[in-house]
Amino acid sequence: MRDHLANSYLSSCIFCPFYPVYKIVKSNCCNLIHHWTPSSSHPAYPNSTSTMASPSATVRRRKPEESEEKEPIIDTIDVADSEKEKKKSRKKKKSKAEEVDEYDRFDILLDIARVLSFLFVVSCGLSYLISGGESFFWGMSDPPNYLKASWWKSKFSGPLYLTPEELTTYDGTDPTKPIYLAINGTIYDVSANRRTYGPGGSYHYFAGCDAARAYVTGCFAEDRTPDMRGVELMYLPIDDPVVDKHWSKEELAELKKKELEEAQKKVFDGLKHWVDFFGNSKKYSFVGYVKKPKGWPGTEPVRRLCDTAAKQRKTRTIPGKEGK
Repeated sequence: MRDHLANSYLSSCIFCPFYPVYKIVKSNCCNLIHHWTPSSSHPAYPNSTSTMASPSATVRRRKPEESEEKEPIIDTIDVADSEKEKKKSRKKKKSKAEEVDEYDRFDILLDIARVLSFLFVVSCGLSYLISGGESFFWGMSDPPNYLKASWWKSKFSGPLYLTPEELTTYDGTDPTKPIYLAINGTIYDVSANRRTYGPGGSYHYFAGCDAARAYVTGCFAEDRTPDMRGVELMYLPIDDPVVDKHWSKEELAELKKKELEEAQKKVFDGLKHWVDFFGNSKKYSFVGYVKKPKGWPGTEPVRRLCDTAAKQRKTRTIPGKEGK
């Protein structure tokens, strides 16, 4: 009774992924029981036909034999009956085997349907979790890097080398291409944040170019260039003769030297902050390097400090009046 209930319960669970395992265990157990069940052909369990035929055989053997050298008479009737029984048993076995084969074929198809349905449900669940509830069928507008062919290609193909002109084609205006930006000569793929770096985004000025200067000065539109010459001026005080007369020429020269070193360090630290940000980011992947023209930046004039950065400059503080 328990086996019948368990069998009917598991057979009704069409989507149960463990049902094929149950069937294999059940089939092996049935084969084991069939192997140890005594059959009619076993010598310890004679069938009814052989039992009924034995008296006649013993009666015939008791007839006086003409000589001891003659071979015993073979009962043709008993042989024919046994052959008929063997044929019947073979037919029954064949019919049972055919029924079992048909049942197994149906079960295989049912198992395949169960496994496919189970994988389909799991795929929908993973798509929902990875896309943040956007899609059940992997139709994400901005999939993660490990689902992009270009990301895997970059992992095995090595760094990509682009000229500044070639880099401009990856500014996000072409939706079929990734969005690249460069900082201090290194290119990164920022397609994972297309809303910010794509057209209309707040940081679209950085896409498709190396705008290392703008990261420090804050002039996104004017300083879309990697030329960092003259940026330290934003941290240097303005020369004012009225204020500067409080130092001797030697003291003022030493002070200016110290101010320049501090300003250059601030520029270096400001740029390094953003270089480390992209270099250590798990969201943005490394792509390659920018091929700069020969002799750069000496081939270009020194850029003027942008207005936003120039407004931060102040005059020196008179000695003894610091903090007042």
